[in-house]
Amino acid sequence: MRIAMIGTGYVGLVSGVCFSDFGHDVICVDKDAEKIARLDAGEVPIFEPGLEDVMVRNVAAGRLTFSTDLNKAIDGADAVFIAVGTPTRRGDGHADLTYVMAVAEEIAKALTGYAVIVTKSTVPVGTNRKVKQVIAKANPDAEFDVASNPEFLREGAAIDDFMKPDRVIVGVQSERAAEVMEEIYRPLYLREFPIVTTDLESAEMIKYAANGFLATKITFINEIAALCERVGADVKEVARGMGLDGRIGQHFLHAGPGYGGSCFPKDTSALARIGQENAVPQNIVETVIRVNDSVKQRMVEKLRDLCGGSFNGKTIAILGVTFKPNTDDMREAPSLTIIPALVGSGAKVRVVDPQGRREGEALLPGVIWTEDPYKAANNADLLVVLTEWNEFRALDLKKLARRMATPRLADLRNVYSAKDAKRAGFNGYDSIGRRTIPPAECG
Repeated sequence: MRIAMIGTGYVGLVSGVCFSDFGHDVICVDKDAEKIARLDAGEVPIFEPGLEDVMVRNVAAGRLTFSTDLNKAIDGADAVFIAVGTPTRRGDGHADLTYVMAVAEEIAKALTGYAVIVTKSTVPVGTNRKVKQVIAKANPDAEFDVASNPEFLREGAAIDDFMKPDRVIVGVQSERAAEVMEEIYRPLYLREFPIVTTDLESAEMIKYAANGFLATKITFINEIAALCERVGADVKEVARGMGLDGRIGQHFLHAGPGYGGSCFPKDTSALARIGQENAVPQNIVETVIRVNDSVKQRMVEKLRDLCGGSFNGKTIAILGVTFKPNTDDMREAPSLTIIPALVGSGAKVRVVDPQGRREGEALLPGVIWTEDPYKAANNADLLVVLTEWNEFRALDLKKLARRMATPRLADLRNVYSAKDAKRAGFNGYDSIGRRTIPPAECG
């Protein structure tokens, strides 16, 4: 099959590269000439484990190319995937479809034969029908179908998620479109991965419902963690006991500083807006959004307590600023709420992150970047584990404590225990939903 992938952001690039690894001929298109030049040179503009190797292999095999020429890419394509951004629209929380509709119109003018126009971007219910209208209006003679094929890629594990998916969702209106999509995903059919073929609206809704539910699980365990702190329970033990129930499952029950990233904040906001527009308020999701924001603020207060009630004049070392490990993505990361609160209150903040500096330098002004956790801890008043990179899971806590002016640890990912901290010489420790070591007053 010949595939055109419009957009080389996270979803478009990963999807295009993986489709080429299925054996399809793929052209990835982007208006950003500099990005295309970097891709042509073999440089991956995002950090995603394993992506570069798969990309280089398929470029060498002649199945994967990059271009700024949309017309050339679409000419003769069996399927054209729309994988452009749908950021949250300012003012109302809805997904901004400006880029999707603009690309749909460009595709319409470039079509030379039958093709399935596939929306890979996350879009509100009803968008694919609007895409169809836009194409039909721009090119009344166009022969095409539309399909919805939402992505379910976890940053840091995207290649495995694409190649070994829990399921693939395909929304179509015709048998012809269904056959094209089946051919595209044939390698997964042959390996018996679940392929759910449904209508357009259901496919669109599945994406929002899934992310809304996962965000709810995260927020639920964060609220339980707050309660555990008050009653003396351990949220890790509570989550383990819950997760062993097959009806609940263990995934997304890890207490922390709130969810972030490119999907959950945007998709929960859009789902809430879809409910409001259809007079069916999504009360649970609206509460999840509100509680998640409050969780981040609660983290700030935890850190303030460890600093004796004030950040002013304190030196704080932050380990990890990306929204999760194994990605360079800073979108809606808890660090973007927590660190500005520290800096704005007079703290000197040092930051360590294996991949976050490229985006973080612009997003977190006023911080000092370093590559070494131990250097960051020198004469610091507080050490904060904010993102659980593997590099931060086996630190020499004794060495860190010795280097600090006042050895206090805020483990916002529950990597270490109170026993670990106390044994290492920390005289102040806090985590999420577990026992603390109250600090002495800061000097």
